[in-house]
Amino acid sequence: MDPVAMARRLGEGLLSFPVTPFAADGNIDFSAFQDHCNWMLQHDLSGLFAAGGTGEFFSLTPEETVDVVRAAGEVRKDDVPVISGCGYGTAIATQIARGAEKAGADGLLLLPPYLVGSTQEGLAAHVEAVCRSTGMGVIVYNRDNAILEDDTLARLCERNANLVGFKDGVGDIELMQRVYNRMGDRLTYIGGLPTAETYATPYLTMGVTTYSSAIFNFMPEWALAFYNAVRTGDHAFVQSQLRDFVLPYIGLRNRSRGYAVSIVKAGCRIVGRAVGPVRAPLTDLTEAEHVELRGLIKRVSSKALAEVS
Repeated sequence: MDPVAMARRLGEGLLSFPVTPFAADGNIDFSAFQDHCNWMLQHDLSGLFAAGGTGEFFSLTPEETVDVVRAAGEVRKDDVPVISGCGYGTAIATQIARGAEKAGADGLLLLPPYLVGSTQEGLAAHVEAVCRSTGMGVIVYNRDNAILEDDTLARLCERNANLVGFKDGVGDIELMQRVYNRMGDRLTYIGGLPTAETYATPYLTMGVTTYSSAIFNFMPEWALAFYNAVRTGDHAFVQSQLRDFVLPYIGLRNRSRGYAVSIVKAGCRIVGRAVGPVRAPLTDLTEAEHVELRGLIKRVSSKALAEVS
């Protein structure tokens, strides 16, 4: 898919980041992964991000990342771009980029480099190397140790036509405003803070028309209802769902480090999706926390859908 067309398509609707299922022996269960992707693709999506953060990119080898992307491509829908996770140091990131392109991906989500911090000059060289290693569209994930300033981003866009997306995981409103006012429709903007639903309404006013919904993995109808309410300005529905589900969900997520992914896999298991455990160093929710999450899902999903029906 043409990078610009891909980016525009992503900005038209909700984005899904499927989890990566693991079997009892720790290996990827590709059959379960494709079944899960097929299940999600029955709903209205604008992008499928394989081996992203919710897909435990950080625990996959570069070869596994490419294999997951290939598996997603085999069950893809023609109008839904498949985006590959990409990251680590520059040499590994460019290797993943080339492999994902051969595997049939439409674009890359460039996650922060592993561990190290860097200067703006160093980060720019890293992003540019990835952009030049592929003909696919590249989305930078502004987060943690890879925060690009608006000046740096503008220079990168001038030199790299396939840098087409900006995903914000910082929550710095001033920086986001500077980026949007400087770059305008040159980029597609994606909300990428953990449990992005929390920030969806204020971010929409800054040109962020879409976001990554990890909750889509286990409550797709609810996720779409919430997204549509944000886009149509149904603030009463948005606020009710933040109060009844999102904020209690975040409270449970924040009980332990690493639960941002673990709670999504727990939700999947609760609704009958076979996704297996998380990989170390992450840990799964306790049994008591599973019970609590099950009650929260049961209580809110039917009530929310009744409100929009």
